[in-house]
Amino acid sequence: MTAVYVDTSWVVAIAFAEPGHDRLASQLASFDTLLSSNLLEAELRAVLAREGVPEGLENLVSPLRWIVPGRPLSAEIERVARAGYVRGADLWHLACALLVDPQASELAFATLDEAQGKVAATLGFRVP
Repeated sequence: MTAVYVDTSWVVAIAFAEPGHDRLASQLASFDTLLSSNLLEAELRAVLAREGVPEGLENLVSPLRWIVPGRPLSAEIERVARAGYVRGADLWHLACALLVDPQASELAFATLDEAQGKVAATLGFRVP
């Protein structure tokens, strides 16, 4: 089984048919399991509202399995912070990915954010 943690940037690019969106969607389709923090839903809804796009979120998020931590992610957050600087939401996404795969050896991390991608790679995640 192959799994990928999906950052909001990847979903937004697909949702708005940004250049290369077909390739991004195909890459996601190559994974058996798509994971993300439910923060993605809030971030995506904010972008849709900002851009005046009516609701239509279900098809974008229905393939995702949500990661909802049942404990503080202090250790994971500290580990991400040691790997490099990223904004708070990006840090949360990386910490949630570490919760699922503490060794960062089995899970890929899909992001279009350059800084987040560099930190994900530093942590050991494969970044498609």
